[in-house]
Amino acid sequence: MKRALRVSRVVTFVYFVLNGVLLGMWVVQIPAVEERVGISHAALGGFLVLLGAGAFAGMQVGGRLSDRLGTRTVVPAAGVLCSVTLVLPGLAQEPWALGAALLVFGFGNGTLDVSMNAHAVQVEKAYERPVMSAFHATFSVGGVLAALTGAVAIDIGWDAATTLGAAAGVGVITALVAAGGLLPAEPAAPVTDTQGEPEVRNRSVPTRIWLLAVLALLIMLCEGAANDWSVLHLKTVLGAQESTAAFAYGTYAATMTIGRLLADRMSARFGPAAVLRYGSALAGVGITIVALSPWVWAALTGWALFGLGLSGCIPQLFSAAGHADPAAAGTNVSRVAGLGYIGMLAGPAVIGWMTHLMALNHAFLLLALFCATAAAAAGVLRPSPERSRVVELTS
Repeated sequence: MKRALRVSRVVTFVYFVLNGVLLGMWVVQIPAVEERVGISHAALGGFLVLLGAGAFAGMQVGGRLSDRLGTRTVVPAAGVLCSVTLVLPGLAQEPWALGAALLVFGFGNGTLDVSMNAHAVQVEKAYERPVMSAFHATFSVGGVLAALTGAVAIDIGWDAATTLGAAAGVGVITALVAAGGLLPAEPAAPVTDTQGEPEVRNRSVPTRIWLLAVLALLIMLCEGAANDWSVLHLKTVLGAQESTAAFAYGTYAATMTIGRLLADRMSARFGPAAVLRYGSALAGVGITIVALSPWVWAALTGWALFGLGLSGCIPQLFSAAGHADPAAAGTNVSRVAGLGYIGMLAGPAVIGWMTHLMALNHAFLLLALFCATAAAAAGVLRPSPERSRVVELTS
C-alpha cells in the first residue's frame, strides 16, 4: 500500500479528532459563557438552535465546495475557519453577540464536518474496504480530549476567552500542518454515451440519497435523545443518585466508541446493510429495555446496547452517500449529514414534547420505533444492479 494513502488516512483521523476537540471545547465552556452573558437555561436552548442552523448551512456550502474545489482545498480551510470562530463565543459579552458567534462557529463546524467526511469517503474508496467508522470513533476521542483539557484549564483559572483562544490557535496550526497529507481531488468522471444509462443515474441516485438522509435523521434523532435524556432518565424515573445517573451517558458513549472501532470489520465481512439492520435492531432492543425496566442495572445495560447498536449506523449512511456518485460526493454527504443533524437537534425536543403526554421512559418507545424503521429499510444500502453498472461505466 502506498505510503501517501497511509498518510492520508492518518491525516483524516487528525481532522476528525480536531473537529471533536473544537466542538467539545465549546461544550465545556457553556456554563461559563452562559453566566457571563447573563442568559437562562431556556434562552441557551434558543442560542443552540442558531449553532445548529449555522452548521446546517455550513454543510450545504461545504459539500458543494468540496465537489467543486476538492477536499484537499476545502478541509484545511474549513479547519482554520472552525478553529478561528471557536474563540468568538468566548469573547461575547451580550446575548446578540453570542447568537452571532454561535451562528458563525456553527457554520465553520458544519463546513469542516461535511468536507472531512467527503475526504474520508475518498480515502475509503482508495483503500477498497470500509474505514469510515473508525474515523467517526476518533471524533468521539476528540470530545474526550476536549473534556480533559477543558477541565485542566478551568482548574488553573483560565477564563473562556483564554481557553477557547488557545484551542483556536492549536486548531489553526493543526489544520494547516495536516493539509499536506490530504489526497488530491479525483479526476472528473468521463461522460458516457451508453444509451439510457445517464438517465438511470440521474433519476435513481437522488432518490436513494434522500432515503439515506431520512434514515440519518431517524438514527441521529435517537443519538440526540440519548445525549440529553439518558442521565435524566436514571435520575428522575429510576431515582438513581447523580453519580450513578452519570453512568447512563457514560455507558452509552463508551459502547458507541467501541462499536465504531469494530464496525469497519463488521461491514467488510457482512456488508453495510447488515451493520445497519442488526445494529438498529440491537439499538431498538436496548432502548426498549430502558423504557420498560424498573431496575437501574438493567437500564444501564439498555443504554449500553443502544450505543453499541447505533454506533455503526451513521458511518454506513455517510459512506453510501459519498460512494453513490463520486462526482458529487460532497454534495450527497452534505444532504445526508444535514438532515441527520436536524434529527440530532430535534431529538431532545421531540422527547421533551412527548413528556407532556406520557412518562419519560415511555416516550423512549418512539426511539424503538425509529430503530425498527431503520432496520426494515437497511436494504437501501445495497446498490441496485443498474446503479452498479452505471458506476462502473463512469469510473
